[in-house]
Amino acid sequence: VIIYGDLPKNKENVIYLSNHQCTVDWIIADMLAIRQNALGHVRYVLKDGLKWLPLYGWYFSQHGGVYVKRSAKFNEKEMREKLRAQMKAETPMYLVIFPEGTRYNPEIPKVIADSQSFAEKEGLAILKHVLTPRVKATHVAVDTMKDYLDAVYDVTVAYEGTVDHKGQRKLAPSMTEFLCKECPRVHIFIDRIDLKDIPEEQMYMRRWLHERFEIKDKLLIEFYDAKDSKRRNKFPGKSVHSKLSLKKTLPSLLFLGGLTASMLLTESGRKLYVKTWIYGTLIGCLWVSIKP
Repeated sequence: VIIYGDLPKNKENVIYLSNHQCTVDWIIADMLAIRQNALGHVRYVLKDGLKWLPLYGWYFSQHGGVYVKRSAKFNEKEMREKLRAQMKAETPMYLVIFPEGTRYNPEIPKVIADSQSFAEKEGLAILKHVLTPRVKATHVAVDTMKDYLDAVYDVTVAYEGTVDHKGQRKLAPSMTEFLCKECPRVHIFIDRIDLKDIPEEQMYMRRWLHERFEIKDKLLIEFYDAKDSKRRNKFPGKSVHSKLSLKKTLPSLLFLGGLTASMLLTESGRKLYVKTWIYGTLIGCLWVSIKP
């Protein structure tokens, strides 16, 4: 993990804005949070369909996650109520938002072309390595929690090994590839932004957010397309190879691994494990459909 920019050592209540290209992006937020001893503070703004994930759909909701629908179906009131409930409970907040709304996938050029066409139509800069960001969730989150937050983290992520022999960008690693194959180096650029530097009105925030994605795009152009090969596969500026000590990772591994192994090694444990997935999923789906 190679980190550029400004990552505070202390815990903060933040909104985390990032480009989105694969499911590993979720883990990247955890990677940064654990370096601030804030892993349990991570919450996500997720697309509505993910609430039906077995067990996890219910878990994310109970852990402060916010499910949202796109475009005209976006329920602003529901999101504000969920965030206000979290603030009332004084819940630590590390709210992860992917403003593009979907993944940047070079194997689906129509999505990229539609995004660029929309930007052109709206008089916005056309972006190459990211999609045109949507502002609704970001605006609602900042506006609702402006007196609760310490900052916004603008995060740009790039994975090494995602360019083919022709220099064309490839699909970013899937979760399985990332965890089960040789792990590529991950480059993470963090820009900490004070709330006072973010426009409050949605129309101005939309322009501000697009300008932030223009900065991301320039960073990624440098990473993938720099004419000087020595400047590729890294962001400009100083970087730190950020390693975690065993004391931050081993206890969790031993606890979760031991708990799972103890269940799967006995017949009664295996039955409990299967029943947890089956009945937990059914109850969870019923719960999130009644109480978002």
